[in-house]
Amino acid sequence: MNAAAAAFVLAPALALGSFLNVVVARVPARRSLLRPPSSCGACEREILWRDNVPVLSYVRLRGRCRHCAAPISALYPLVEITAAALIVACVAVFGPTPEAALAAGFCAVLVTLSAIDVQLRIVPNRIVVPAAAVALVAHTAVDPSFEWLLASLAAAGALFVVVLAYPKGLGMGDVKLAFLLGAVLGASVSLGLMLGLFAALVPAAILLSRHGAAARKMGVPLVPFLALGAVATLFVGDRILSAYLGLF
Repeated sequence: MNAAAAAFVLAPALALGSFLNVVVARVPARRSLLRPPSSCGACEREILWRDNVPVLSYVRLRGRCRHCAAPISALYPLVEITAAALIVACVAVFGPTPEAALAAGFCAVLVTLSAIDVQLRIVPNRIVVPAAAVALVAHTAVDPSFEWLLASLAAAGALFVVVLAYPKGLGMGDVKLAFLLGAVLGASVSLGLMLGLFAALVPAAILLSRHGAAARKMGVPLVPFLALGAVATLFVGDRILSAYLGLF
């Protein structure tokens, strides 16, 4: 049953991934999501419908605009593929349930915020704040408990303390993202944050080894790593905790 439902949502998930690219490009610039129609960033020619098919159009056009041959960022198909894969996984794991819808929306927001952070090093309030509020209300409605609110406050509070101690390393956007993670992951948010922060140490260590003290001035986008930790916790958090506790 779950496999059939997952296969059914693949095409809509790819379409949603395509829309997320519009969000990534326009929300930080405070542009309308509906007007004007999608166009090339170089020549500003409107993108034909046949050139706007998720993933396939990018492959067919070989990553270039049909009109001016300007390169199209590989981030576009990456967002589409990642979003679709995560949404399908949510349905496959949780089935056609409200929990799956919550998880799918959560993953879609994480993909969007990650793509924006990679490009601009920001976490837009216009996305993360309403997403956190909706996630908290929705999760409380689906599974009434104070756990989601308490986890949100605890996660946001923990990162806020880090911001106060080391403002150059984290920002308030990361604090708001932590609130969103807590609203969805609940008590498991501590594992998600830990995994994400540990993952972020890898590129930080690479920069430090290559550039020495100068690496302190080179920012590492944190959102993709926090998103990675959150997704891992969402799907296999129990297994990770069991494996860790099994070491003792």
